[in-house]
Amino acid sequence: MATQMPSSLEIAQEAALRPIAEIAEELGLEPEEYDLYGRYKAKVDLSVVERLADRPDGKLVCVTAITPTKAGEGKTTTSVSLTQGLGHVGRKVALCLREASLGPVFGIKGGAAGGGYAQVVPMEDLNLHFTGDIHAIGAANNLLAAMLEAHLLHGNALGIDPLSVGWRRCVDINDRSLRQIVVGLGGRTNGYPRETGFDITAASEVMAILAVARDLHDLRRRLGAITVGYTWEGEPVTAEQLQAAGAMTVLLKDAIKPNLVQTLEGQAAFVHCGPFANIAHGNNSLVADLVALKLGDYVVTESGFGSDMGMEKFLDIVCRIGGLRPSAVCLVATVRALEHHGGEPDGGLAAIERGAENLRRHIGIVREFGLNAVVAVNRFPGDTDEELEAVRKLALEFGAHAAEVNEAFERGGEGAAELAEAVADAAERSDEFEFAYPLDAPIAEKIEAVCKRVYGADGVAFLPAAEEKLRTFAEQGYDGLPVCMAKTHLSLSHDPGLLNAPTGFTVTVRDIRAYTGAGWLVPLLGDMQTMPGLGVKPAAFDVDVDESGRTVGLF
Repeated sequence: MATQMPSSLEIAQEAALRPIAEIAEELGLEPEEYDLYGRYKAKVDLSVVERLADRPDGKLVCVTAITPTKAGEGKTTTSVSLTQGLGHVGRKVALCLREASLGPVFGIKGGAAGGGYAQVVPMEDLNLHFTGDIHAIGAANNLLAAMLEAHLLHGNALGIDPLSVGWRRCVDINDRSLRQIVVGLGGRTNGYPRETGFDITAASEVMAILAVARDLHDLRRRLGAITVGYTWEGEPVTAEQLQAAGAMTVLLKDAIKPNLVQTLEGQAAFVHCGPFANIAHGNNSLVADLVALKLGDYVVTESGFGSDMGMEKFLDIVCRIGGLRPSAVCLVATVRALEHHGGEPDGGLAAIERGAENLRRHIGIVREFGLNAVVAVNRFPGDTDEELEAVRKLALEFGAHAAEVNEAFERGGEGAAELAEAVADAAERSDEFEFAYPLDAPIAEKIEAVCKRVYGADGVAFLPAAEEKLRTFAEQGYDGLPVCMAKTHLSLSHDPGLLNAPTGFTVTVRDIRAYTGAGWLVPLLGDMQTMPGLGVKPAAFDVDVDESGRTVGLF
């Protein structure tokens, strides 16, 4: 009888971790370039990029996925798998991941550090408070909100129209009741009564800013450029004018430094920042990428959700801002996801073949950017060899550079060795990487380019609020900014009910926000919310401590 595999949490708790100082030294960091957070975590100083400025960058590999199911398809596990696999075949590699938000950890996912024998550790720290970065982001965001309210109360010297204020508070928990609230009740000393709301911290502009800032001074400049509202005359008011940016920067002075941890097999992992890909730009920090590219021959970075979501934003926003050039894309696919898109979750080869149209579209999206796609077919319990081979062959038929079954969940780096070799080969091939749109195109054309070239839409419909923002933002000089689409991750369209590879649809843009500090515009598509809510049975139900005080229920 086969021995039951331990849970991911049990594997992580039983792992023998190396002191992080050893990982840092092996990676090539000088002792003064990192600060220890206990034995197994460290903050890395950004000066390493300047010290190694003359060293060529490593190969940058983006891990993305087909359109996922609600349960996820193991993309973080694949990112760790690929890193461990590259290490297994003798390559010097570093991994870059986003930090876990407590929203998904206690909501539906239950954890965000990989799974099985393909994990980043210490797993409990990563999934909970880690080094406090997300708490610092929330504090900085809400400090600005508090200073804005104080300014309105104490004379409003800037002449801010209170009804124009768009700055929202944030919290790192899924709490739908905070989406729309009223503040300032109870009399004049409690402030100006008005409607506002909360975003989840991962969707906040402060999170976005921290994730793209190149250094502390760039962070300070971007925080100062945040638009909080408008004057009675319609002029934008910034955090700099409220004299809040300096204090916000101080709160984030340590948070801007990337966090160094390790995989179960001892490869370096930078886990830093955590913007959502369906609301924000969905990638780890730019500084983590810049540091890792100087220290590793290969850098594996994960983009949130599908290639239409985090990957598009990584390529069109992060690579553009950071001057990065990716070498290859690893595209995650699973039997169960293709069966889901084929209309039969318990379906078989016929459902896989129908659902594979979604895989075809995502390979096409990768090729649209001029990059090679290597498909990682994640093996889940219950998948047959026949089903896995069918997915692999379909991927090759659709134009993938290579396709390999990934078994690292059960076998660690050895189970991803063939995937690693295929990705390394793809990264060596020449490519013709290009963006989906030029920055100097009108705002509407940039939105249309993403909707048509990436999502496969026939067209775009702008509702009146969005039409007004198109005119306003063009007048204010924001038409040179990239766009960061907020849409569902459950469909290539803006409608989560349209599965597989929908055609003949028109994307609805209901509004557009200006993230002037981060440096992009956020079109809100369909009914997309910036504050998630908990389901009937959230993952938090299962999280507890046992008799000995050990955490249970994370996965």
